[in-house]
Amino acid sequence: MAEIATIARPYAEALFKASLADLNGTLVWVDALKEIAKQPQLLQFADNPKVNDSQVFDVIAGVVAVVLPEMAKNFLRTVIENRRLSALPEIADQFRAMKNAQGGSSDAVVYSAFAIDGAVLAELTSTLEKRFARKLNVSVQLQPELIGGIRVVVGDEVLDSSVKARLEQMKVALTA
Repeated sequence: MAEIATIARPYAEALFKASLADLNGTLVWVDALKEIAKQPQLLQFADNPKVNDSQVFDVIAGVVAVVLPEMAKNFLRTVIENRRLSALPEIADQFRAMKNAQGGSSDAVVYSAFAIDGAVLAELTSTLEKRFARKLNVSVQLQPELIGGIRVVVGDEVLDSSVKARLEQMKVALTA
């Protein structure tokens, strides 16, 4: 069986080309569909031989949190008809990567033990953009197990200044 990334690539490329006029708008509904397609119950429902494609479409369209434009509905129907619903999260990820590459930016996830307010986040974003030498689309996720500090992930690069990481470094140094 082909790798999921290989299956997803033509869909992501076609979607990217078709939505060049409104990449940000497309990203909103692609991300919403991605979250729905991650649900194992939905995939099990879609794989049921007694369920037809229009029923799967109706279920997804009924629970999606955003209004789907006609292009989104056509895209979703195509994915469902071709039995590629399980590839939808990877399609969304590849679409986001293409959008970022075109805009010269990257996604950054800041993991923090505590909530970060707007002013501090703006300052942190500016500092991280200088550190990584590119524009960043920053999102914050809470991880109380970090104890304090932050952990930043940009693509395959990680900047970890959390208390947890420092404690681990001290543990290694003391036991060596």
